[in-house]
Amino acid sequence: MQNTNSRGELNQDGRLLEKRAGEDVPEKIIAVLLFCCALVSVLTTFGIVFIIFRVTFQFFQKVSLAQFFLDTQWTPLFAEKHFGIWPLINGTLLTTTIAMFVAIPLGLSAAIYLSEYASSRVAGILRPAVELLAGVPTVVFGYFALLFVTPVLRNFLPLEVFNALSAGLMTGIMVMPTIGSISLDALQSVPLSLREGAYAMGVTKLEVITRIIFPAALSGIAASIILGVSRAVGETMIVVIAAGQQPRLSINPFQTVETMTAYMAQISGGDSPRGSLNYNTLYAVGAVLFLLTLTLNVISHWIANRYKEKY
Repeated sequence: MQNTNSRGELNQDGRLLEKRAGEDVPEKIIAVLLFCCALVSVLTTFGIVFIIFRVTFQFFQKVSLAQFFLDTQWTPLFAEKHFGIWPLINGTLLTTTIAMFVAIPLGLSAAIYLSEYASSRVAGILRPAVELLAGVPTVVFGYFALLFVTPVLRNFLPLEVFNALSAGLMTGIMVMPTIGSISLDALQSVPLSLREGAYAMGVTKLEVITRIIFPAALSGIAASIILGVSRAVGETMIVVIAAGQQPRLSINPFQTVETMTAYMAQISGGDSPRGSLNYNTLYAVGAVLFLLTLTLNVISHWIANRYKEKY
């Protein structure tokens, strides 16, 4: 057995000894630079969280938690002020629910077709075309919803000019490439041997997809759906343009609603003096939105690890 500690020779396991990073100055400098680049993102995240919750604490020194979580009206800019967050949460969840009814079927259907049915040539053309939707600016989706989708739907439905339905539909189209792309990667990661074994037993393609491939890729698919929900919850421009700015505690998608992100965009426009109570509501709503998306991301990470299949 070779046993030497000379650089470049073999040890007892027959593996090449690696040089220590500290022995090479250029490598050490590169490692420090890469560490600093990684540290920037971490510090930026902590800075954002610190600022949000510092101002939110100042807000709750003037507004009680009962006023914020138990009131059912949101009128901080009116003479008679109410700070109930539930109308904004209601508008956010309403548009997000509509979006998911659109994005999940379309995204999963596209992923299944591209993974299991389409030829490599067709998939090579359609996948970039589907993912191209992710590059369309959301303001374009918003004006498309306001100027095209809403007028068309008003021919059949009693919609208001600004409504949750049009905003939710276009948000779903916007989120669909995210769900479809990640689900497609999850489906394609399932080993080919599982498919071949099922086909060898005489199972049909539909049964292979529904009983073997889909359950095997469930963790990735579930993570893609929750990631899509997070993106729909945080969408701003579509709901600002198409859903309106009237906070309302209602599940009627034909009416005008206001989401958390739409209110934040309204306040950030400069109508409220910096440091005022009205201005601090921006951070209070942002803190709720941050906690909501953080919860969704944690759930996505837990599902991906809990149901992850190893082959």
